[in-house]
Amino acid sequence: MKIELNNRLEEFSPPTLTISELLKIKNFTFKMLVIKINGQLIRKEEYDQSVIKDGDTVMVLHLISGG
Repeated sequence: MKIELNNRLEEFSPPTLTISELLKIKNFTFKMLVIKINGQLIRKEEYDQSVIKDGDTVMVLHLISGG
């Protein structure tokens, strides 16, 4: 499966992945994440059910607070 992840082409073995699986594979451990699949915002409660397919565009952004 080939996807665009954070503006980079990436290839994964399984034909589909959930958001949770992608986060584990890529070792994204930040607590505050904003995730979009093809421009659609994915809520944290939906990470286990939201499926990424071949050709999808995925953005994983981590929020940093500060002052």
